[in-house]
Amino acid sequence: MEARLNFETSTVAPDYVKHFVSAHSAISRSTLPAATQELVKIRASQINGCGFCTDMHTKDAAHAGETQQRLHLVAAWREATVFTDAERAALELAEQGTRIADAAGGVPDDVWANAAKHYDDDQLFALVSLIALINAFNRLNVIIQQPAGAYQPGMWG
Repeated sequence: MEARLNFETSTVAPDYVKHFVSAHSAISRSTLPAATQELVKIRASQINGCGFCTDMHTKDAAHAGETQQRLHLVAAWREATVFTDAERAALELAEQGTRIADAAGGVPDDVWANAAKHYDDDQLFALVSLIALINAFNRLNVIIQQPAGAYQPGMWG
């Protein structure tokens, strides 16, 4: 499989993607736990069918010390006992935020309230920003059919 567009030969892509990377850097520097960030990126990428991002973020999470058991259970987090209550709240918010078009009125108040029990305002802003950002990355990669499988942790810095 080959991508429909090549980021390396595009004159637009480098300028565009650098802003995504800058936004991601700001989120990474937040106090939202790094493990939670990776779990959220994985779950949104699974929902969106983004093989490239699912590959990247599962490999990055494993490289950072995440267990294979937890990585294998992200898609079934509701039935899994390996996630904390805070992680479960973040995963629910990620799912609701990713599937926002499926629910009239957006993210339900109870989902928001549950996340707010576990995260302060800065962490919530980082979490919401991360959900928006990973969805944007997913859509970009799915639309251009970016192939999955070749990513290695640290290959881009």
